[in-house]
Amino acid sequence: MGSPKKIKKKYQTPRHPWQKARIDAEKIIFKEYAFKNKKELWKQQSFLRKYTRQAKRLINLQTEQAKKEKEQIINKLFKLGLLSKTSKIDDVLSLTLKDVLERRLQTIMFKKHFSKTIKQARQFITHHHVLVNNKKITSPSYLVLREEEDKITFNLNSALKNPEHPEREIEKKKEVKVQKTMPKKEIKKIEEKKVEKKQIKKEEKKETKKVEEKKDGKNK
Repeated sequence: MGSPKKIKKKYQTPRHPWQKARIDAEKIIFKEYAFKNKKELWKQQSFLRKYTRQAKRLINLQTEQAKKEKEQIINKLFKLGLLSKTSKIDDVLSLTLKDVLERRLQTIMFKKHFSKTIKQARQFITHHHVLVNNKKITSPSYLVLREEEDKITFNLNSALKNPEHPEREIEKKKEVKVQKTMPKKEIKKIEEKKVEKKQIKKEEKKETKKVEEKKDGKNK
């Protein structure tokens, strides 16, 4: 038996470990997307870098092989939801790191209100609560395909399957989101109705108290 092949790294580390501007930028991304370590971030950077390098190499080539490779890249990135069908190879160079991070399972779960926070979304995934297209996914950095985006669910054996589970609170988040998109006049009307309901409840309580007091007086 021959010796097993050495597993290569799937990411590249920064050329210089101590660059203040880069470290400060990474801190912001860490908070926004709730990464566990820098390896996760470097993997996403390497993924984007791989396709931008291929695009730069193919832009000026007009051979049949180059056309095939261009189509393959565009189709791959279209499936991942990073490009449209009408995109060209030049559009690959306009992709940013945030475009890739927005396609992570952890980010999509939070944006679709499956969790209260983006950190909680990570917890649900790593604790085997999440299915994507009926497959259990335990990696928060999993890049969700365009066709899989509507097939994200909770495991049937998970208590989180119930939308009324206290750790989800989906309906409250949806109401807040709708209110933000509504015009100010409609939001005021909703608030006024809430105030009116509160006043009606207070008056009803006062009336019930008066009735009870009269009954107590008669009994005495």
